[in-house]
Amino acid sequence: MSPTPIQLKKKIKSWLIFLMAGLVLSGITAFPIESELAIAINNIDMFSPKMQHWLTTIYTAVKTTNAQYPYLSYGTDWLAFAHIVIAIAFIGPLRNPVRNIWVLQFGMIACVLIFPLAFIAGPIRHIPLFWQLVDCSFGVIGVIPLYIACRYTYQLEILENTLKNH
Repeated sequence: MSPTPIQLKKKIKSWLIFLMAGLVLSGITAFPIESELAIAINNIDMFSPKMQHWLTTIYTAVKTTNAQYPYLSYGTDWLAFAHIVIAIAFIGPLRNPVRNIWVLQFGMIACVLIFPLAFIAGPIRHIPLFWQLVDCSFGVIGVIPLYIACRYTYQLEILENTLKNH
């Protein structure tokens, strides 16, 4: 038995809410980077030696930069804000997924573009490969709910057109 439009809309909403929550949480956690890194440093033994070195290096860089040039963290604040704004963009598909399917497609394109950014900018900025892969995981995690929501939206569009024509 094929799902009803109401069932499809509920599935789409569930996946989009999951994505939006992830974007908002990711954004919110970008604000207190120094404090979060301090917590990681206080629990450094939990990490592998490679990760310990990376976290120590990043913490030192962030702490030093914030002490001497605190205005540079304003860029990170805008990064956090951008995550929240992107999450808000998915309100359109929450309300009307068929009309706003382009937002889902845009989101999937953005997720795919994480890979070239990470693998081009990563080496230029001296980001270790393992951390580039962590960054790429956000693209993988993001594209999954978007792809599923997009598939359900295509089904919903077909179903709504079928019901409209009968």
